[in-house]
Amino acid sequence: MNVNHLNMHQLESGLNHILNAPKDNGIVDMIVCRPKIEVREILKIAKLDKEFGLVGDNWNDRGSSSTPDNSSDIEAQLTIMNSRVISLITPSSDQWQLAGDQLYIDMDLSRNNLIPGSQIKIGSAVVEVSRKPHTGCKKFSSRFGLDALKFISTPLGRELSLRGINCRIIQSGTVR
Repeated sequence: MNVNHLNMHQLESGLNHILNAPKDNGIVDMIVCRPKIEVREILKIAKLDKEFGLVGDNWNDRGSSSTPDNSSDIEAQLTIMNSRVISLITPSSDQWQLAGDQLYIDMDLSRNNLIPGSQIKIGSAVVEVSRKPHTGCKKFSSRFGLDALKFISTPLGRELSLRGINCRIIQSGTVR
């Protein structure tokens, strides 16, 4: 794991590159399946299923503490992070998967570009942006540094969805 985390000044210096991400027609740079807690598999192709999420991922089995019955949270069925953000935070693509998201896409994920309810066609699947914000946690901070967590958590970071977005799958399909 990278122990030379970037400081806030270094992170902020990469903001213009992030702001220049495509508004539409983004490119999927990485697909990650999480079959078990703390286990990551990088995939070339994945099936997104509107009932089970990313097939092979533990989202459906893991459940969520944010639901009354600890069942899986449909509003966080799929998480997507801007690949420009994660490549700034950790230039080594071998470490991207540690962020915990399933899709890393070169696209503007900001709330101005993708308001909750927006639909995104990814491969043959369609996902809908959730109202539930995607936020950082202790694991994110320990893996990428406290300044990385602060960077994504500022008011601007939240507006730009630097941590990424939560989505639900509304049309099953395949993504490459």
